[in-house]
Amino acid sequence: MREFLPDVWTWPWFSRPHGYDFNGTFVRYSDGNLCVDPVEPSDEVLDRLAKEGVARVLITNRNHARAANRVRERTGASVAIHAADAAYAQQQGTRIDAELQAGERVGPFSVVGVPGKSPGEIALFDSARRLLVVGDAVIGNPPGRLSLLAERVLDDPARLRASLRRLLELDCESLLVGDGVPVREGARERLRELVASFPHD
Repeated sequence: MREFLPDVWTWPWFSRPHGYDFNGTFVRYSDGNLCVDPVEPSDEVLDRLAKEGVARVLITNRNHARAANRVRERTGASVAIHAADAAYAQQQGTRIDAELQAGERVGPFSVVGVPGKSPGEIALFDSARRLLVVGDAVIGNPPGRLSLLAERVLDDPARLRASLRRLLELDCESLLVGDGVPVREGARERLRELVASFPHD
């Protein structure tokens, strides 16, 4: 695992069809460690997660269940996703224990609704670290910039663009992405550049 910020680590899984990494995130927190969108872990990473302990696995959207079942089975963590995306994830075989709602707090994070790619897409914002964690709302590709997934995989592109405009209200310096390369510094400006490229809906 790679340390991104103090007590925040990521690990990658390379997607050949996409040509970039998918990323899982581990956050150490005094009231229970968290794992976000866990990609397939190596044996070494899975052993590390089990040793550290994981209280909750948080899934940002219906397509990011990824290795949630494997982490759940090894660590005993509960798995949570937004209610609007839960049924799809369960149909894909993901064991869901709880639902997330926009506005609630989970560990150091506030849950932020960013619907558009899917109705239950969420982001996680840690105001103390000025850290934003996203799933498919934006991707870190090409490196150093942010972009959107292809419109054909977005449920409602205009709604997603509106969601991202609202994210600009958050004072984020760092951005962890589920897909692509994270942004360690200047994340809000990178997001502002992306939003500036949007058509006027």
